[in-house]
Amino acid sequence: MPTPSQPTLITQPDGRRRLETASPWEPRMGYSRAVQAGPMIWVSGCVGTNPDGTYPPDLDDQTRRCVERIAEALAAFDATLAQVVKVRIYVTDISRWEEIASVMGPTFADIRPANVLVEVARLVDHAMVEIEAEAWVG
Repeated sequence: MPTPSQPTLITQPDGRRRLETASPWEPRMGYSRAVQAGPMIWVSGCVGTNPDGTYPPDLDDQTRRCVERIAEALAAFDATLAQVVKVRIYVTDISRWEEIASVMGPTFADIRPANVLVEVARLVDHAMVEIEAEAWVG
């Protein structure tokens, strides 16, 4: 099985490419970390786990880790955060949006993708935030 530092790109018969990592959730839930079809790349929701599987205690640090994980997934397709056109942010306490903004604002200041922020009742384990992204590499 691949390790997080060695993701595997798999090309499907129809030309789509999908990124497989060592996440235990991917095979259990039947998804890929990211999928590219034509000029679009969709990155599945990323929670802010550290490489060792622990969660940072702060919302801004979890947000930062989410963005880093998205950047890592995009890099496997030779893409960058500069190509992100849409982000969806799920948070367990929307009143803390400014902590998320302290990371997202500077990260995407020049990119300015479409964005949605949604409060949810709960996320997996100790996650306070989960972020998914779409990128265009046309």
